[in-house]
Amino acid sequence: MIDTINKLEQLIKQGVAYCAQSSEQEMSRKKSLDKWSKKEILGHLIDSGINNLQRFTEIQFENKPYNIRKYNQNELVKANDYQNSDLTEIVEFWSSINHRIKNLMAQQTDNTLNYKIELEKGNFSDLRFLMNDYVVHLEHHLKQIIQ
Repeated sequence: MIDTINKLEQLIKQGVAYCAQSSEQEMSRKKSLDKWSKKEILGHLIDSGINNLQRFTEIQFENKPYNIRKYNQNELVKANDYQNSDLTEIVEFWSSINHRIKNLMAQQTDNTLNYKIELEKGNFSDLRFLMNDYVVHLEHHLKQIIQ
């Protein structure tokens, strides 16, 4: 888990640094009407952070296997109106929630990392997988922002 935590810390720093030197215009530009802008991708990462923080926390005390609920990604980005939100605010929110996630990850033990989850009906894994997958997902979308 130490490698995952270190990777998350690196990604937070990279994302904050990139956004700090980027203009509102650059972050708001859409390549097409059906694609998210960089701000909206960052907003999606906020929504992912919110949902995963809840998952990572609830699994500590809920019955196992913990059932992963899906969330409506496109609808959340639209409802939160990240496109028209202040860039500084969403960068700070994204950074803050990921620092909270990083701290929660650091508290885990071998026992808790082995807590069972059900990703979908009949497909099981564990908290370790879920936390690692979260960082892989974040890295994928951060590359979309930085490119």
